[in-house]
Amino acid sequence: MDFTAFFGKYEALVAEADAAFRAVATREPQAVQCAEGCSDCCHALFDLTLVEAIYLNYQFNRLYQGAARSKILARADKADRENHLFKRKIFKASEDGMSAMDILKEVARQRIRCPLLNDEDRCDLYAFRPVTCRVYGAPVAIAGEASSCGKSGFQKGGSYPTINMDRLQERLLMLSQELVDAMNTKHVRLAEVLAPVSMVLMNTYDRAYLGIQDQGCGEGCDSYSWTLGAGQRGAAAADAFGAPPAKGGTDGQG
Repeated sequence: MDFTAFFGKYEALVAEADAAFRAVATREPQAVQCAEGCSDCCHALFDLTLVEAIYLNYQFNRLYQGAARSKILARADKADRENHLFKRKIFKASEDGMSAMDILKEVARQRIRCPLLNDEDRCDLYAFRPVTCRVYGAPVAIAGEASSCGKSGFQKGGSYPTINMDRLQERLLMLSQELVDAMNTKHVRLAEVLAPVSMVLMNTYDRAYLGIQDQGCGEGCDSYSWTLGAGQRGAAAADAFGAPPAKGGTDGQG
């Protein structure tokens, strides 16, 4: 299966997110503190949609082999075990009655080092980092609540341009569903599966995982055309993911 078209659509969405972040940084240059060497966002806890996961996995497999690859995978294994333990804790808390908003706040406070963050505190796949990483330093709205990086200059109660993460996530899920619809897969709800970066790096997105059932598939059945899409196509207006500042401004949580 050729993923070129889906990679291209995803890259266009990435370009929109980058433009939205630049718009915020241009308007609030003193508040956006993102700079080379800062890795605060690289300790945040979040999952990737299917299209993001396949894209990042492809780039990792394309660029890393040998000892360098093994080193990243060792970090991924460590991060994935930490992630699993934390999610078990959160699941138990939800069963005990913790509210969805309190769970989101607990997730925002949790710090797990990203396996792509190397010993020099640089991202090993920076050019292909997920969308969440790209907008991290700007105020974001999730379920009507605003938050921002704790290292930023955004003040609680202030009014700032805000990136609507719900809208962004919805579009990523829609693109993931479009990808699934193009497969002859038995996993009809595959687009709903989310995974952390650690699991994405260790995973193998082959026929078995994707549940693809080709008819009359012969020799070469397990091969794919993992082709990179055209870079940065379809950039839209900088406010593509703009949202009205949520009531109460930012809470300073990463």
